[in-house]
Amino acid sequence: MNDDRLKVAIILGSTRDGRFGPAVSGWIGAHVRRREDMTADLVDLVETPLPTVFPVLGEPPASQEDADLLAAVSPRLAAADAFVIVTPEYNHSFPAPLKNAIDWHGTEWRAKPVGFVSYGGFSAGLRAVEQLRLVLAELHAVTIRDSVGFQGAWSQFAPDGSALDPAADAAATVMLDRLAWWAHALREARAARPYAA
Repeated sequence: MNDDRLKVAIILGSTRDGRFGPAVSGWIGAHVRRREDMTADLVDLVETPLPTVFPVLGEPPASQEDADLLAAVSPRLAAADAFVIVTPEYNHSFPAPLKNAIDWHGTEWRAKPVGFVSYGGFSAGLRAVEQLRLVLAELHAVTIRDSVGFQGAWSQFAPDGSALDPAADAAATVMLDRLAWWAHALREARAARPYAA
């Protein structure tokens, strides 16, 4: 086993009943797991919900229950070398639980790369990704230009979870290659000189 493998946290941003997100996160997770240079950790916001009421700025969580919910997610994000966010598009933007998960964390994002896999109807979720780029830039994350988007996602996957269009697999390879480049470069940079924000 290569101990130098990059730890990639795949964040599944949809919590809606009947969501299609698990099919998409399963597909990109399979791509990550097939690589020799990466490991995958799926952070599903249904399985690991986070508090929705924030404490006073700079204060710890208001209750032990909130602290326990954060403890199930925060260390995993901190340990990640890179992220892949899987998001649908809701009303030209991304889901509220995803924004909540982003806002609960600060240092976990800093000087780390983020790739995107989006899905939706006509837009393939790309408007959600464009808004996420603005949010993550504020947190000192580095977003990858190359992303993957599924237009009419519900008809884009076979029963075994594979993508019907080979172009989607090619796009995933490009995105993960770029993610790996940035993850290695930024990990080495953080080790040589801690990032101060």
